[in-house]
Formats: sequence, C-alpha cells, structure tokens
Amino acid sequence: MNLSFGSMELNRSNASHLGTSAIGNVSKALNGNASVDGAEKKESFRTYLLEAVNEMNSQQLNVSALQEKVITDPDSVDIHDVTTAMAKAQMSLDLAQNVIDRLVKGWNELSQNR
Repeated sequence: MNLSFGSMELNRSNASHLGTSAIGNVSKALNGNASVDGAEKKESFRTYLLEAVNEMNSQQLNVSALQEKVITDPDSVDIHDVTTAMAKAQMSLDLAQNVIDRLVKGWNELSQNR
C-alpha cells in the first residue's frame, strides 16, 4: 500500500524553529517514496506511544526532583523553572489522559457497531 500525501508546505515564522534532521518514514511518505505495510505501521505507532509515555514519565520525575531540591536547597533552584516544569508536566499528563479517553471512546464506538 503506497501512501501519498501530495506536496505540503510548512511556513515557519522563525528560522531557528527549522529542524535539520529528517523525520524518518514520515518525510518519505510525504514525498510519496515510501510504502507502509501493516507491521511497519503497528511497530512505529507502538514505538511512538512508548516514547511518549516515557517522556511524560521523565517530566513527572523531573518535577519531583525539582520540588525536592526546592525544599532541601532553595537557593540553588529558580522558582520559575519549577513552575515551568510543573506546567509542562501537567500539560503532558492532560494530553495523555485526553488521548487515552479518545482511544477508549473510539474502541467503544467500534465495538458497538459490530
């Protein structure tokens, strides 16, 4: 099965936001050069999901470490870094919960249509 997304263009307002590395199979698929079979899709989604959960977990652990450091040595940590890390961790947790809720809702809809 060949996936072709046509030509896509992304306009960036800041040149520093432009990445230098290829995105992998996505960049090939956008160019229409890649064929994606079921096993490759399954493995890439699984890998992506595990990486996202690991990243969310590391953000939660980072917040815990910063909070502990604020209590033990308040002069070594900027409170803005703590609040920023807490907000980032909360956003990733909210996003994960939203994704889980939508997956469950989609599964329920699929199972009811049988």
